[in-house]
Amino acid sequence: MTTLTKEEVISQLQLALETQSGKAVSIEQAGSWYKIDGGKSVRFSELERMHAEHCTTSKAATVQTVAKTKAVVKQQPAKNVNNAGGLTPKQLWRLKLENTAGNQTLPRGF
Repeated sequence: MTTLTKEEVISQLQLALETQSGKAVSIEQAGSWYKIDGGKSVRFSELERMHAEHCTTSKAATVQTVAKTKAVVKQQPAKNVNNAGGLTPKQLWRLKLENTAGNQTLPRGF
């Protein structure tokens, strides 16, 4: 395994934290201390530990998500068939909105 420089560890940790949180993350250096998004100051050894954790969890997470998607594809359930011949609440609501005048929209979640 290759040894990473401080800059590489910081940049890879920053990318891992950004992908995890979904927002921009800044790691600032003040002397020999580092702050992640202006939070608690930590030493570089703590950043290395966090980097190692995120690398192992990201690899494990990708393996788990691939396994889950394969399982979901295999278990595609049959669509519910309504034998009564009636409309579902979603279908009824859509018909009601189509028949009313004005600028009507579907509620959230439809």
